[in-house]
Amino acid sequence: MIKTKTDVQECINTIQNIKKEISRVIVGQEDVIDQMLWSIFAEGHVLLEGIPGLGKTKLVSTIADTVDLVFSRVQFTPDLMPADITGTNVIQFGTKGETHYQFQKGPIFGNLILADEINRATPKTQSALLEAMQEKTVTSGSKTYQLPEPFFVLATQNPIENEGTYPLPEAQLDRFLLKILISYPSKDELKEIVNRTTTSEVFTAQKISDATQVQAIQKIVKDILVSEDILEHAAVLLMKTHPEEPSAPSSVKSYVRYGSGPRGIQAMISVAKVRALCAGRLHVSMNDIHTVAYPVLRHRMSLNFEGQAAGKSTDFIIQEIIQSMEEA
Repeated sequence: MIKTKTDVQECINTIQNIKKEISRVIVGQEDVIDQMLWSIFAEGHVLLEGIPGLGKTKLVSTIADTVDLVFSRVQFTPDLMPADITGTNVIQFGTKGETHYQFQKGPIFGNLILADEINRATPKTQSALLEAMQEKTVTSGSKTYQLPEPFFVLATQNPIENEGTYPLPEAQLDRFLLKILISYPSKDELKEIVNRTTTSEVFTAQKISDATQVQAIQKIVKDILVSEDILEHAAVLLMKTHPEEPSAPSSVKSYVRYGSGPRGIQAMISVAKVRALCAGRLHVSMNDIHTVAYPVLRHRMSLNFEGQAAGKSTDFIIQEIIQSMEEA
C-alpha cells in the first residue's frame, strides 16, 4: 500500500527528473520517452519500430544510463544462435586434468536488454527470448537460472525493410507490453540534432535513479486505484477489437481478422496506472485508458486481407473503437 503523499511525490519527481535527463541527450520524441518509461515502471517489454537513424539504440542506452541499469545489446543477424543470447555450458579443465561443465552466461543476463533489429534473426533465435520475457528465467540443460531484477527487453525493428527479415510470431508480439512507433523529426528537431552531434561538446545522461528506486516505483504503481466503471470500460474496449463482437464498429467487422487477447486488458490497466501516477493522480481515468490503448493494442490486432488492401492501420481501428464508445 502507498504509505504517504510524500512517497507518491518522490516517485513523480523521480520520473520527471528521468525524463528531463533523457531529453538532454535525445532530441524531441517526448511521447516515445513517456511510453518507454510507462513500460519500465509497469514491468513490461517494448517493441520499438522506426526507420533507421531515428535514435532507437541511443534512446535505450540513454535510459539505461539514467536509471543506472546494467545495459546489454544484442545485434540480431540471420546467423545468430539461441546460445549466443542466453549462454551455454562450456567445458572447464581442472588442475589434474578433470573436466566439468560450467554455464557461461550470455548477454541476456542484464537489466536492460536491447534486441536490435530483432526481426533479422530466425524464429528459432527469436524464441530464445520467450522464456526470458515471460518467466524471467533461462533454462540450459537441466538447470534454470534466474535473471536479474528489474529485467526489460527493448526490441527494435525496421518497418520498411522486408528482405532477409522474419516477422515476429503473434505469441511473441503478445509478450511485448507496448509497441511504440518512432516518427520522423521535425525541421527544428533536425537542426538541434545536428547541433548536438557535430560539435566538440558531448551530451551524456547522468544517473538519476537506480534499480532499487525503479522497483520501489513499480510497487507503488500497483496500488494505484482502478474503479469498477473504468475496468468495465477497458473490458468493453477490448471486446470491441474482435470482429465477432456484436457491438464492434463496422470497421472492425470489415477489416480485422482477430482482436486482442487477455494480455491486452492487463497491459492497458498496468500502463494506465503508470500514466495516472505521472499525472499526480492515485486513480486511473477514462482518458488514461484511451491514451494507452494505442501502444497497447496496435500489435495485438491483426488485419484481414481487406484491411491490408485498403491500407488501414490498427491505430485507425483503435481510433474508431474509442470514438464509438465516446459517442455511445
